[in-house]
Formats: sequence, structure tokens, C-alpha cells
Amino acid sequence: MAKTTPTPQEALIWLMVVTSASDRDMTDAELERIGQAVRHSPSFEGFGEEGILPAANACRAKLQEEGGMDEVLSAAARALPQELHVTAYLLAYEVAAIDRSVRIEEQVVLKRIREALDLDLDTVAVIEQEALAGAGPR
Repeated sequence: MAKTTPTPQEALIWLMVVTSASDRDMTDAELERIGQAVRHSPSFEGFGEEGILPAANACRAKLQEEGGMDEVLSAAARALPQELHVTAYLLAYEVAAIDRSVRIEEQVVLKRIREALDLDLDTVAVIEQEALAGAGPR
């Protein structure tokens, strides 16, 4: 399996995509949230919306390989500087919580993301509370 090293922005997209796809149903709301993140998050400065589809497709292709999920998570964690780990989890969680609930499949993926990014439970709890407080009709 070829090693793929995403850019930090692509890594953020990969983590949002694996979260959205975790329940095998990428909803329009989840896809729109990914687009909003790219358009509005300072972490995506200089990264155009035209980069979303290629990044998502690269993630999808990697997921289809043997051990793909592990490779996506480890490649994303390697690509992200430490200061983007909290942002990465927040963006992934916002995708999961777009419908104001987080399904069990999404919880499993979020746990794996948390572990890959080495985030402590207190930090994760604050992120999740903030994300849910900000989630609403969009």
C-alpha cells in the first residue's frame, strides 16, 4: 500500500469525510458542513473549494484499501501540526453532530480520531459541548 501524505487541509477534510461516511450515509447537511468549514475556517486559508472533491476522493480510495481506515487516521495525524489537532476533532465532531445527535457509528470513528490525535478526554468533552451548543438549524 502506497503511503499517502495529505496536506494539513486535506487531512482535515479526510477526518470530516470518514466521520460523515461512518454510518454509510453522507447526508447533504454533512457535505454542506464540510463545504462551510473549507469556506470559513481560518485553517483552510488559501485552500479553495475545488480541493474538496479531490481530497474526499483520495480519502475514499485510501479507505477501500486493506487497513485503509488505520492509514487514513495515521496519515491525517502525521499531516496535522499539533496546533490543528483540536480544530480537526472539532470539525469532525461538527459533521457528526449536524443533525444534533451523534450516531453510534460516528461515536466509534470519533473515538478513533481522538486516539489518533492523542486528545485528552477533558479537551474532547469541551469540544463536544461547544459543538453541540453551536449546532442548530442550518
